[in-house]
Amino acid sequence: QIVPLWIAPNVLTFSGFVMILVNYFLISSYDWDYTASGTSPGLVPTWVWLFSAFTTFCAYALDSIDGKHARRTQSSTPLGELFDHGLDSWATSIFVLSFFSVCSRDNGKSGISVYTMYIYLSIVLFNFMCSHWEKYNTGVLFLPWGYDISQVVLIAAYLLTGSAGVEVWHKPVLFGFYITDALVILLIGFSLFLSFPQTLYNIYRAHLKKTLKNDSLYEGLLPLVSPLLLFVLLTAWVALSPVNILAKQPRLFLWMVGVAFSNVICKVIICQMSSTQPELFHWFLFPLALVVYAAISGLLGWMEEAVLSVFTVLVTAAHVHYGVCVGRQLSEHLNIYIFSLKKRVQE
Repeated sequence: QIVPLWIAPNVLTFSGFVMILVNYFLISSYDWDYTASGTSPGLVPTWVWLFSAFTTFCAYALDSIDGKHARRTQSSTPLGELFDHGLDSWATSIFVLSFFSVCSRDNGKSGISVYTMYIYLSIVLFNFMCSHWEKYNTGVLFLPWGYDISQVVLIAAYLLTGSAGVEVWHKPVLFGFYITDALVILLIGFSLFLSFPQTLYNIYRAHLKKTLKNDSLYEGLLPLVSPLLLFVLLTAWVALSPVNILAKQPRLFLWMVGVAFSNVICKVIICQMSSTQPELFHWFLFPLALVVYAAISGLLGWMEEAVLSVFTVLVTAAHVHYGVCVGRQLSEHLNIYIFSLKKRVQE
């Protein structure tokens, strides 16, 4: 009710995403390699954690009301839906990467290993993928309450760190378990026993009601091929890298994972919205396969970190370019502006 009627819903969506980015880069400036919180009292100022709680809350709130504001201003469009879910596919990984700075990298006493970070991020992205795979088959986007809980937990974690200090993450709380152990267990439990089974059940229920959008098993499973191949290639790089690339550049590698995933899922989102069939192999897979082969075969040698940096920049630029192009094409096709409620003047 307090949002002015002249503000476009996409402004709310984008503002929340920008706040997530600002928070991520702020934390990165203090904690590039995820070790700052491993010291006591820590190298990240208290105000940064409080700012993180504020930006996370604002982003969560804006993401929750943009659709309501679109209906309130009678400006709901496919562009707005794609804009919202497309940015969510990227923000999902950024939320997780920012949180890793709270619990810190494993220092022999506390924290989590970079491999646990990779698994944690992969599980979160897998849940996001399942939601949109489900909509691709059923036409209904079922959002589990786990998303709301994750946002509340993030905000609480930042507030706890800001008020009690990073020391709270270095001490066991119950039976020798740390808070980070409990969070990882909860994440895996929710994913394997609640979220994924719910997705399968919803698809099965649509099959019984004969409301599935895709008749064949091949078409129904097609959106999963590229994301799963992406995960296989990235996991091979992590496991077989001669220089242990994930340990050398965890923030850079995990950022690349999130961006690549976002672009792959955006293609699935567009296909689900337009009722078209996704391509079998996303184009990202081909240059990634070449890089992974060159890395694990030893061809890159000491240049592996440099190649990762260049590849990450190119992937990020390609994703941003893709988003801008799709947004402009849709705005022209629908005769609307992305960040304004005014109609385009017809030529």
